[in-house]
Amino acid sequence: MSLLRRRPTASLFVRLLVFAAATVLAAQMIVMILIFKTPPPLPDFYRLTEIEQTLRGETPRFSERPTLVLKRTKTRPRPNFDGRFAPNIRRHIALNFGLPVERVVVAADYGPLADRRVFRTLQSRFAQEGGTEDQFLIAPFKVGILQDDGSWLVVQPQRHFGLGPYEQGVLTWFALSTIAVAPLAYGFARYLSAPTRMLASAAERLGRDPRAPPLEVRGSAEIAVAAQAFNDMQARLRRYVDERTGMVAAVAHDLRTPLTRLRFRIESAPEEQRAKMAADIEQMEEMIAASLAFVRDAARPGTRTRLELSSLLESLCDEMAETGADTDCEGRGEKVVIEGDPIALRRMFTNLLENAVKYGVRARARVCCEHEHAVVEIADDGPGIAPSEMEHVFEPFYRVEPSRSRKTGGIGLGLALVRSIARSHGGDVLLMNRSGGGLTVRVLLPMPS
Repeated sequence: MSLLRRRPTASLFVRLLVFAAATVLAAQMIVMILIFKTPPPLPDFYRLTEIEQTLRGETPRFSERPTLVLKRTKTRPRPNFDGRFAPNIRRHIALNFGLPVERVVVAADYGPLADRRVFRTLQSRFAQEGGTEDQFLIAPFKVGILQDDGSWLVVQPQRHFGLGPYEQGVLTWFALSTIAVAPLAYGFARYLSAPTRMLASAAERLGRDPRAPPLEVRGSAEIAVAAQAFNDMQARLRRYVDERTGMVAAVAHDLRTPLTRLRFRIESAPEEQRAKMAADIEQMEEMIAASLAFVRDAARPGTRTRLELSSLLESLCDEMAETGADTDCEGRGEKVVIEGDPIALRRMFTNLLENAVKYGVRARARVCCEHEHAVVEIADDGPGIAPSEMEHVFEPFYRVEPSRSRKTGGIGLGLALVRSIARSHGGDVLLMNRSGGGLTVRVLLPMPS
C-alpha cells in the first residue's frame, strides 16, 4: 500500500507551549497598556471642613464624590485610625467642637500597604491651595463624636453602588482586547483541532466503507504517528477480512470435488438409499453455492455513489408487482439521498421484499429520515418472529423453520447478507413485530455529511 507521507511538523506539545506563551505575553501587554494609558484616579477624599459641616447638620456640596452621611449609633466606630495624621485630625475636630479629644474617634483601616503616593499627591495639592497636610481623610472612614447620652454621632461617606468611571474604563479595555484576541484564539483552536477532526472523520468513513482510502500522514508529530497507526490498523483489518473471506471461499470450492465423487459412488447404492443420499448431496451443493455467492458478494468492492432511496424502492416494488407480487412503496415522492453501492443495496432490498412476500403475503415499504439516518421500513402480514429468534436469524445458515426443505425457505444466508451489506455502509438492520400482527424490517443507513 502506497501512502503519501510528509515530514511531520512541530509537535503538538511545542504548539501548545507557544500558544500559552503568546497568551501570557498578550495578557502582560494588555496590563501594561492599562497601567500606562489609564492611571488610577485619586480616591474619594474629604476635607475636615466638609466633615465638620456634616457633623453640624449642614450639607456640603459634592460634585463627583459621594455625599457624607450623618447617623447616630450606640456602638463606637471601629477600627481606630492609628496613622501619623490621626492625632492632629482628632485634636482639630475636638477643638472646633469644644470637646475633649477622648470623645472624638477617627475609624479607618488603610492597612500597612496603603499607597503613599496618593497621600503625597493630595498633600501637595492642598499645600498648593494654601492648606495644611492634615486637613483631609480618604474614604472609607468614620468620624464619631461621643454624645452626652452615650450614643455616637457618626459621619461617613455614602456607599455607592455600580462601577465608577475608572472601573468602566478598565472593563472596556478588557472587553476590547478580548474581542481583538478572540478571532486569533478561535483560529488557533481550529488549527489544533483539525487533525483530531480528520481522525474522527476517517474512523466514521472506515465504518461506512471498509475500503476507504488511507489517511494522508501530515500534521504535528503526534498526529502523524496517530494517522500512520490508523492506516496500519485499516490495512491489517482489510487483510484479515480478505484472508478469512478467501479461506471460506476456498473451503467451499474444494468441497465440490468430494461431493462430485460421492454423486458417482451412490450410483451403486441400493435404490431406497440412493434417493435420500442424492437429496443430501444436492442440499450440500446448494449450501456451497450459496456460500460462494455470499463470499463473492461480501468481498466484491462496489463503487459508492449518491443514490435516491425512494426511487430505488419504488422501482423494486413496481418490478415485483408486475410479476404478481403484492408490493407497494408508501409515501412516494419523499427524496432521501444516501451514498452507497447501488448493486449491493438493490440486492439487499430485493431480498427483504421477497422475504416479506414469501413469509408475510405482502410487502409495504416506507422511506424516511430520522436523526441524520435514512430509514427504510418493510412490513408484512406474516406470523412474525419470536423475540428470542430476532438476532439468531441474522446468523449464517440459521433458519427459524428447522427443516432444510427448499419448499419452506432458503439456505439461511439471506438475512446474513442483508446485515452484512447494511453494516458495510455504516448502518444496521433491526426486526420488530407489529402490534397488529406481522413483521417490520427496519434498515438504517447514514446520511452523507
